[in-house]
Amino acid sequence: MTKYIFVTGGVVSSIGKGITSASLGRILRNRGYVVAPMKLDPYINVDAGTMNPYQHGEVFVTDDGTETDLDLGHYERFIDVSCSAGSSVTTGKVYLSVIEAERRGDYLGATVQVIPHVTNEIKRAIVDLGKQQEADIVLAEIGGTVGDIESLPFLEAIRQMRKDFGKESTLFVHVTLVPQVGPWHEIKTKPTQHSVIKLREIGISPDVLVCRSEVAIPQEVKEKISLFCDVPTEAVVESLNAETIYEVPLMYESAGLGDLVVERLGLEKRDSSLSEWKQIAEKIKHPQDRCCIAVVGKYTQNGDAYKSIAEALVHAGGANNAKVDIRWIESQTLESTIDPETVIGDVDGVIVAPGFGDRGIEGKIRAMRFVREKNIPFLGICLGLQMAVIEFARNVCGLEGANTTEVDSEAPYPVIGFMPDQTKVKTKGATMRLGSYPCNITAGTLAHQLYNATRIEERHRHRYEVNNDFRELLIEKGLIVSGVSPDYRLVEMIELPSHPFFIATQAHPEFKSRPNRPHPLFQGLVKAALFRKAAVLV
Repeated sequence: MTKYIFVTGGVVSSIGKGITSASLGRILRNRGYVVAPMKLDPYINVDAGTMNPYQHGEVFVTDDGTETDLDLGHYERFIDVSCSAGSSVTTGKVYLSVIEAERRGDYLGATVQVIPHVTNEIKRAIVDLGKQQEADIVLAEIGGTVGDIESLPFLEAIRQMRKDFGKESTLFVHVTLVPQVGPWHEIKTKPTQHSVIKLREIGISPDVLVCRSEVAIPQEVKEKISLFCDVPTEAVVESLNAETIYEVPLMYESAGLGDLVVERLGLEKRDSSLSEWKQIAEKIKHPQDRCCIAVVGKYTQNGDAYKSIAEALVHAGGANNAKVDIRWIESQTLESTIDPETVIGDVDGVIVAPGFGDRGIEGKIRAMRFVREKNIPFLGICLGLQMAVIEFARNVCGLEGANTTEVDSEAPYPVIGFMPDQTKVKTKGATMRLGSYPCNITAGTLAHQLYNATRIEERHRHRYEVNNDFRELLIEKGLIVSGVSPDYRLVEMIELPSHPFFIATQAHPEFKSRPNRPHPLFQGLVKAALFRKAAVLV
């Protein structure tokens, strides 16, 4: 029988529920259990696809083309699973499903209400995911903070799950804050107490408290929390800041959280094999070298907007025994008279990141020209490939005014244009080229060397592509198209053989990088950056 773990949060937002859920999933996966993670998000958007990165951070894309919250990226990286449409449930998705059912007459004329119709739909989604993935455990994180109006239907649904499946098959984990206040930095438990009270008002009593704290929580404080919150003392688990998030599963394992959850759910006791994870954390914490990679993007003022890129660089750094220092560059700043030399002239490598719209486009193109002419290792991602093509068309092919029709519909040389499949699309949500698609790699190219394969699959999220009317000219002038769709219709990867390391992909390789399996494009970039750094020092 599938077991269910529900992770809630209290006191403040951004308290770390996502990392807690991912870490708990990792230590259960290490015991050999099949874990199906999911995120229950209270916002009314059907999915995260149309949300502004400044407000919500990165949109993570799954293999099946679902646009989701960035926490699913944490789940995939930590638990090493591939999430799906069922892994992401929003209020909008739930209500859309309920309304469609009502329109079909599925409710036989009943008055449609939050209870039972909305809560039943939430429960159905949770149970269905477990069945689809044949999971031993469904690990569901509820977004938002206890007390938010938006979260109430989800909290009511998981309350009912305990009634439906029993205490032996359900576990409530509540993540709270234990702050220090005052001149003597006293540890205060009241925020946790009040958060638990709020949870109990809804009808949920937590089984485990994960207490975020800047300092170690003394035993007597744990006992106080245990007393006032009615949880066993061993179920009060401190969660301290770590040097790297990949150390958190080790900290939770050391605190006994894995054994506690297994015992509480009546699961078979198994040894936890964390040796590989320990090696990963050690490499990240104790690098032998370091390099600096600049990420030129449109949303760099929000650290979560390019979360998967940042994590992919961490993974690649670990594989190269190096610390990667990321320099975030807002592309719009490069549109002024600022010389790119002053901003990225001293870095060891450059990534031109994804994005949409016309803001900052010319800044990305200026950065592209600089890295091409100065032989700085370069990786372009999605829009980064498109900017590389535009820069090459303008400055190598002599196509003055070359541009993307996303920015200039009247460009004299539209080297980037709408994909044919997108011309009739009128709505924005979930209509791009989304999800995993195959790509054929040309033998003997840099892409072939990095992937060590002639057929790959990567995840995509875009509407625009290289205009095939200009493909032959670009190739004639020295650009290599090293990856194409199986029907040869779409340019998937480009590179420059005259450059030490210059490669770009229309895909989003960052979504498939794992700490134990760094993505080859990122791993290659970091390796090239370290080589450049060593050559400069000599």
